[in-house]
Amino acid sequence: MDRRQQKTRAAIFSAFSALLSRKRYDKITVQDIIDEANVGRTTFYAHFQTKDDLLKETCTDIFEHVISGSLMMEGSHDFSLSGGSPQAVLTHILYHLRDSKKNIIGILSCESGDLFLQYFKTYLNRLLSQWIPQPQQPPLSGVPREFLIDHVSGSFVNMVQWWIRNNLRQAPEELSGYFWAVTGPILEGQPSNIQSL
Repeated sequence: MDRRQQKTRAAIFSAFSALLSRKRYDKITVQDIIDEANVGRTTFYAHFQTKDDLLKETCTDIFEHVISGSLMMEGSHDFSLSGGSPQAVLTHILYHLRDSKKNIIGILSCESGDLFLQYFKTYLNRLLSQWIPQPQQPPLSGVPREFLIDHVSGSFVNMVQWWIRNNLRQAPEELSGYFWAVTGPILEGQPSNIQSL
């Protein structure tokens, strides 16, 4: 993809995000998007077959960056020496959400936020599945692993929604501390074969 195509694609993503902050997803038309992005209809369809494809690619771009397995030094945080512990990775995700407030938090808090939160939870499930083994010790022995993964990721999504409603007042470390206080005893009570990322 050349620079002109990248610029056009970025304009479409930006227009879509701006529209989502004002309208429900099901009320947005392709015409709305091309008007906002100031591109032609043919140009839009050269990049995306449908509005749903644009939604899917927007979510993929956002969450594959946010939920990254590599913990490198970045502008606002450095977890490169953390060893990839679950708490460090979750704190890293919260930093990305806070640092990308314009692109992510606005979308997650808009009227169509539930669609994005579903994608967010899907990515979290994938991440958590690397950490959570089949429960073998009380009180979780007998609890299906899929249930536990879904429960923990759902709790994280709810926490992010709570954080947004509170205008991101808590630092990522503080928030992940709250989350770990609730989920850590469950996860740490399992065999210590949690894989580092």
